[in-house]
Amino acid sequence: MSQQPVQNPQPGRRRGPSPNAQPGRRRPLRERLAHPTAPRLTPKTKTRLGWAAAALAVIALAIAILVAIWDWNWFRGPLERAASARLHREVTIAGDLNVDLWSWRPSATVDDISIANPAWAGTGKMGSIARLTIRVRLVPLLWGKLDTRVLAVDRPDFRLLADAEGRRNWDFSDGRVQPPADFPPIQHFVIRDGRLSYIDARRDVRFQGAINARENLGEKNRGFELLGRGTINGAAFRAEVTGGPLLNIERSKPYPFDVDLRAGDTYITARGAVPRPFDMGAFHMDATMRGPDMAALFPLIGVALPNTPPYSLRGRLERDGFVWKVGNLSGRVGDSDLSGDVSVTTGRERPLLKADLRSRSLDFDDLGAIFGAAPKVGPGETASPEQVAIARTMVARQRIFSDAPLDVTRMRAMDADVSYRALSIRDTPIRLSAASVRVKLDNGLLRAEPVRLDLPQGRIEGQLALNARGAVPATELDLRLSNARLEWLIPTAFQGGPVVAGGLVGRARLSGSGNTLHKTFGGANGQVTVVAPGGEIRESIAELMGVNVIKGLGLLKKKDTTELRCAVANFTTTDGVMTAESIVLDTGPVVVTGKGSINLDTERMDFRVRGHDKKFRLVRVLLPVTMKGPLMAPKLGVEPGAAIAQGGGAVALGSFLSPLAAILPFIDPGLAKDANCGALVGEARAAGAPVRTGVSKPLTAKR
Repeated sequence: MSQQPVQNPQPGRRRGPSPNAQPGRRRPLRERLAHPTAPRLTPKTKTRLGWAAAALAVIALAIAILVAIWDWNWFRGPLERAASARLHREVTIAGDLNVDLWSWRPSATVDDISIANPAWAGTGKMGSIARLTIRVRLVPLLWGKLDTRVLAVDRPDFRLLADAEGRRNWDFSDGRVQPPADFPPIQHFVIRDGRLSYIDARRDVRFQGAINARENLGEKNRGFELLGRGTINGAAFRAEVTGGPLLNIERSKPYPFDVDLRAGDTYITARGAVPRPFDMGAFHMDATMRGPDMAALFPLIGVALPNTPPYSLRGRLERDGFVWKVGNLSGRVGDSDLSGDVSVTTGRERPLLKADLRSRSLDFDDLGAIFGAAPKVGPGETASPEQVAIARTMVARQRIFSDAPLDVTRMRAMDADVSYRALSIRDTPIRLSAASVRVKLDNGLLRAEPVRLDLPQGRIEGQLALNARGAVPATELDLRLSNARLEWLIPTAFQGGPVVAGGLVGRARLSGSGNTLHKTFGGANGQVTVVAPGGEIRESIAELMGVNVIKGLGLLKKKDTTELRCAVANFTTTDGVMTAESIVLDTGPVVVTGKGSINLDTERMDFRVRGHDKKFRLVRVLLPVTMKGPLMAPKLGVEPGAAIAQGGGAVALGSFLSPLAAILPFIDPGLAKDANCGALVGEARAAGAPVRTGVSKPLTAKR
């Protein structure tokens, strides 16, 4: 169907609605403007439109001018002040600041950044960066999420310093404990020609290293690489830390790394990963370490460990916030095995070390290194060259107590709660079967309680306290020997049987001061007592102890025994000299009495004992027996020309045994009721000796 052409309306004539218009439908703009009823622009409207157009023109011109003259360096001052406030030290930007905002991936570049030292570290720089470049994604940034595409650091140079008081110039906190760093993943991370120096006055560490982070660093395709050399306590130190490629890192994909450290003869190697790059508060690694002495690990790990023989250990190290854990620890220390679990909690005034350790088989001489001595150095023994030198010196000087100084600063640098048990012990000076101890260290005050050494029958147990809070360490110990057997502690056989058999108890309570074991015991004070409350002794030995030479020689081939009623040796210790005013051994045929001393400073002894027959003998020779010389090699002899004529009649035991009434309760009040020693105490009491009851107080651990 054809349409008729529309004729133009006549001028000045109102035209009605278009015949093509549909009800409810808006007319086209051309028709509305041509229709006589369309609104007209009034002069006022035209004026407003003119002003709006002028304003837009001015804004456009201003933007054009601003773009032409814009300089991002205007923001260097505010940026410096913000960074200085955040880092709590002066930050300066001497170079240009450039920003590209007109992109879906805006970027910024800052040149010549300097970070000053805190006031206590001097006026020098802590670090500088020649150029810092960062590029992020815009859309995630609008939602408060930082998605870093590129982070490039050119020629960073940082000089890290830790002083003797433990202050660190890289500590940017305001005194509050800060959680471990949690950096967002970076898709492309680059460090070019970095330099790092580190000086730690407390640990005596000096280190110079080079840092690079880029792709394809050789055949191993490393992404991060820190290589450095320096010294630790004067010994050469080398560090190599490498990481995987630093391209397209994802939060859900663990980032691998390797560590290889060598400090003198100490080696540490590890292979680990950061599960959520780069949350440094959570990572793990399987590590191995070996070296001549675990105490040498302090500069590397910051944890004070005791001196040990050479060691080789492995375990899985994990970090969870402020807690570092070593699980499945296993290996050897000296000639002993060691296993267990260890944790160190940081973020405190002092790190807290907790450990539960055990040994299936402990070589007893390995414990000597803990106290500054040395393990055995014979064939098949494990010792470092330094420990071999110490052992030879001590043997040459015939010394038991070491002169190696105790490093009290390390004891004050951490707290500890460590439990240790040995299921079996070998190569002991006395027959020990097992041992256990719990050690607590609190701000330089060390307490070992309880200490327990198991014998085949009986045990040694007690406590030890070492106070290193003052200028001179103070030591106290209180050890008891209970339910022991003489035949186990004196296993020497004679004519197919033990020389002596019976019970044995004792107690040592000593205190001393000094930064070496030798000084501590060389000036110690206290009391040491040993009691054999009953048993048997070879009759021939008993006769010879009374130096009844003729009778004793006649019995040497016989296995007859005689009663050992009671034996007591009591030492009062003053300024390192243990003086025994009452040594008593009561056997069937003979009573032996004597006195003597042990000088713990010179480590020499001087004893003199004399036997007394309990009945008249027609022929006898009574000579005082002497024991003199170094503790490690005393000599037994008699005093020539000191034979004593027989006086006739038995000895009055009360005159010799009166001190027992005061001695036995120090060991155990129950000994006063013992069938054998109790009878002697009764004689002593009849002679007017005081009887002391009760037990002494626990260690005071003086502060």
